Amino acid sequence: MNKSNLRHVLCALLITVPFISNAQDQPVSTPGIFNGSTGYKTWSIGINGGALAPVAPTGGSNDFTKWKADFGYGAYVKWQMLHALALRADYIGGKLQADNSKKLGDGSSLVSPYTSYETKLKWSASLSAVVNVATINWLYKQNFVQIYLSAGGGIAGYSPTLTLAGGGTQDYKAGGGTIQELIIPVGAGLKFKLSEMINLDLGYTMHFTDGDNLDGYPTGPNKDKYSYAYAGLEFSLGKKGSPQLAWSNPAKVMYDDLVAQKAQLAAELEAQKSNNARLTADVDKLTKDTDGDGVSDFFDKCPNTPTGVKVDGAGCPLPVDTVKPITKVIITEEDNRIVREAIQNLEFETGKSSIKPHSYAALDRVAEMLKTKGFSLKLAGHTDNVGQPAKNMILSKDRAESVKQYLVSKGANPSKIEAVGYGQTQPIASNKTAAGKQKNRRVEFTIY
Repeated sequence: MNKSNLRHVLCALLITVPFISNAQDQPVSTPGIFNGSTGYKTWSIGINGGALAPVAPTGGSNDFTKWKADFGYGAYVKWQMLHALALRADYIGGKLQADNSKKLGDGSSLVSPYTSYETKLKWSASLSAVVNVATINWLYKQNFVQIYLSAGGGIAGYSPTLTLAGGGTQDYKAGGGTIQELIIPVGAGLKFKLSEMINLDLGYTMHFTDGDNLDGYPTGPNKDKYSYAYAGLEFSLGKKGSPQLAWSNPAKVMYDDLVAQKAQLAAELEAQKSNNARLTADVDKLTKDTDGDGVSDFFDKCPNTPTGVKVDGAGCPLPVDTVKPITKVIITEEDNRIVREAIQNLEFETGKSSIKPHSYAALDRVAEMLKTKGFSLKLAGHTDNVGQPAKNMILSKDRAESVKQYLVSKGANPSKIEAVGYGQTQPIASNKTAAGKQKNRRVEFTIY
């Protein structure tokens, strides 16, 4: 093995780490788990260097007694499909060596026509599934250490050169030609997160070949194998500031998402309670009548009127000689027209009992008619079926009361105006269409 080359690679990695690890301090926003891989970095590339040896823990050192480690190098492209599963395409190159200098168990030497060999691993290309089997800080959204396993398949191209026992060398394949053979890589590794862009990758991969040609000496029942121990850097590709999918902890992300949703829902419910409280206060302000004279305190200009005293629309007592009984009521077509116009032009603020200003002119004509002709008026409020029936009943009553209070403020006699609410119980059209709902949101005027 060329130890000098390996030492240079490892030193370069160690020198680089302090500079790139500073990026860990930069905050990143983690996308929600229910968005899948959207917002994460899923592609990465890696480069590595290490020790390449014709040996594997599960099969020994092929057909020679003493294996030697030599410098190897590699690169890969990885696609992170899920938080714990990825596909990785690897390339590895280097040199494999072994000889027969090691004695057998009984002290004798291996009987072989060859003393040593050297195989140039020109290339090996494989596709593997990589599974993240463990993370260190499970309680945090972003992990920083991973343990992973990998397995796959591929093809290796190599050419062995053997040293004969009597001296001299020979190529296993004439002219040093390349042998291509199926390989099965199986490995494990440890990965450290240095930043959102760079990871430190330490791994070990065994390669099982589909033949006995790797060492140039096809003898014995076992097929050849080789291994690669490496250290390298992995660079994530994608939008700056996006986290790597492989480092995201889905359980913690989901928990935090649910906590945030719960907090948002609680805030919305609290805001709705505040809105309901303000609406109730507005209704109480418009309908409260302390002295019971039929004019709410909001419009009453003469509070504390004695019980039984007739008052005008402003809540002030009427002169006794101005109260004249109406002996006969005659409703003309003009009167009906004034009422129809008021109904057609009457509009309220959405979800409230406040009358829109453009409705005032038509209501003013109704108030003037009530004052001059002494009619009695029934106001019936109705709603569509949107919302809760109990709230709709309150809203319909409040709107009828709001119309009454406006007419009274314009001088109409409150004792001759009746305001009732029917909610959504008496629709005049289907609530299945927008037009039908519009017709059902109404206040009916009945003069008599």
